[in-house]
Amino acid sequence: MNQPLLNMLHPDDVDVVIRRADEAEVDEMWSYVGQKNAQCWLWHAIDHHTGKVLAYVFGRRQDQVFLKLKALLEPFGIMCYYTDYWGAYTRHLDTDEHNPGKRNTQKIERKHLTLRTRLKRLTRKTICFSRSIQMHDIVIGLFVNRYEFGLPV
Repeated sequence: MNQPLLNMLHPDDVDVVIRRADEAEVDEMWSYVGQKNAQCWLWHAIDHHTGKVLAYVFGRRQDQVFLKLKALLEPFGIMCYYTDYWGAYTRHLDTDEHNPGKRNTQKIERKHLTLRTRLKRLTRKTICFSRSIQMHDIVIGLFVNRYEFGLPV
C-alpha cells in the first residue's frame, strides 16, 4: 500500500478495489556474490493479471526455497501457477493448478529485465557486485519493497 499517496488524498476521492490474486506467475533469476560461481537466486511471484509482486524469497535453486515461496503465497489462495519447466515446480505443484510454459510467463520475464536494468548487481556482465550474501539480499530486498510494495526505506 502506498501510504504517502493515501495521506495526500481526501477519503472521498479514494476508491478501494480488493481483488483476489487467483493466478500467479512464478520464476527465479540468478545473480552472484563475489564471483560468478557463487550464484544467488531471487525467487518471486507476481499476479498474472496486474503484474504486481506478491512475494519473494532469496536462496539457492533448490526445492526448499521454492517451498518457502509457496508458503508465502498460501494466503492469496492461488488457483493457477504459471511457471517454466523447472523441476521444483513440477514436483511441488499439483498438475491441475500448474500450467508450465513460456506463453503465460511474459510479465514475470519482463519484470526480470526491469530488475536487471535498474539494479546493476543483477546484470550478467558488470563490475558492480555484492561482496556478501547479506548485502546482496538487503539491496535487492530494499529495491523490491520500495518500488513494488511502495514501502518507505
